[in-house]
Amino acid sequence: MPHTSRRGFLALNSAAVLLPARLLAAVEARAPAAPRLDDWGKVRAQFRLSPRYIHLAGFYIASHPAPVRDAIEAFRTVLDESPFLTVERGMFEGQAQNVQRKVRDDVAAYLGGRENEIALTPNTTTGLALVYHGLRLKPGDEVLVTTHDHVVHHEAIRLSTQRNGASVRKFALFDDAASATADGIVDRVRQAIRPATRALGITWVHSSTGIKLPVRRIAQVVEEANKGRSEAERVLLVVDGVHGIGAAEESVAELGCDFFCAGAHKWIFGPRGTGIVWGKTPAWARLEPLVPSFSDVESYVAWKEDRLPRGPTNPNRVTPGGFLAYEHQWAMGAAFRMHQQMGRARVAARVRELNQRCKEGLAGIRGVTLRTPRDPALSAGITCFEVEGLKPDDVVERLLERRIIASTSPYAVSYARLSAGLMNTPEEVDQAVAAVRAIAKA
Repeated sequence: MPHTSRRGFLALNSAAVLLPARLLAAVEARAPAAPRLDDWGKVRAQFRLSPRYIHLAGFYIASHPAPVRDAIEAFRTVLDESPFLTVERGMFEGQAQNVQRKVRDDVAAYLGGRENEIALTPNTTTGLALVYHGLRLKPGDEVLVTTHDHVVHHEAIRLSTQRNGASVRKFALFDDAASATADGIVDRVRQAIRPATRALGITWVHSSTGIKLPVRRIAQVVEEANKGRSEAERVLLVVDGVHGIGAAEESVAELGCDFFCAGAHKWIFGPRGTGIVWGKTPAWARLEPLVPSFSDVESYVAWKEDRLPRGPTNPNRVTPGGFLAYEHQWAMGAAFRMHQQMGRARVAARVRELNQRCKEGLAGIRGVTLRTPRDPALSAGITCFEVEGLKPDDVVERLLERRIIASTSPYAVSYARLSAGLMNTPEEVDQAVAAVRAIAKA
């Protein structure tokens, strides 16, 4: 949103001014050159993870790799040197040099979409809340969601429907994740959708069991259900994709969903406190913004002219405003560029290789029950399991005694979890499996 009255300030000290066209160049000049990432040893070297442990819970919250740390520090430096000019010209000048737009460009290149389809958020939780609370629901409408989703997904829907008088209905996609099939999952979705359904919420990769849903096939079922419906009655497919983005090969823009919500500080290795919502243009038009935006010029002009904003809702209008840790939000693009450099298919293959190794190893241990499907088409980077006679927390604690960092799934039914990412090696996976074997025998 332009502040043309402040342009005159630039004439006061031209040598000290950071013009918008120079901001990114100044940041790039302060940051080291992008490292070569053509082998996994070089990728691993980008992280400052303590060598005292084998880190197999990296999906929880990422260690910033060097390109992201460097970008954060470069933006922080220019902000500390000239906070007013940096924020004023980086956020509120022309769109051509708007730093948020550059971030969205980097995100879009990875997602396979366009920058004008993306809202910037602090995390998955906020993204889901913006979507569900933004829906124009009314009494008689329902939101359909699975029993397997995370608490924040369920709560976003509950709080929304409680406020607007709509209802929420939960259904199970499978009885047991380990034996689930894509055909069975898709059939249950088909049976669950009703005439009153206005949105369907699912999770791409479940942190509860590690299963990865066939989102494209689910989207086809939703599209079939939408035939003959008016635009206002179409079922919107909302995906919590935080454990798929950066780990799975599929392009987000080609999944077929209407909204895709994800934090960037997990598998993407983005700055902590950053995230995105990608959405189709017709789907954005069905939302009402919830938080005043600093990113939508029309909203600002409408306020100055004392009128309502014109045009349909768009991602900029939904992007929450307010001052924030700009050095983190603006550095998010570095994480997506890093993934572009490594290659989505190559990254997904590595994650699949490591976690398939983990699953096969655990499946061969007596007294260990694997809860994640062994089929690589139905899993990604999270492996859930049980050890007979031990609570999940006890398993994790005993692994920690062996300097292996694992985690438990924070659900009503909890499992121990091992998750191998790009910071790990096959040898580390084997050491973790061997440690589980020793624990199971003890």
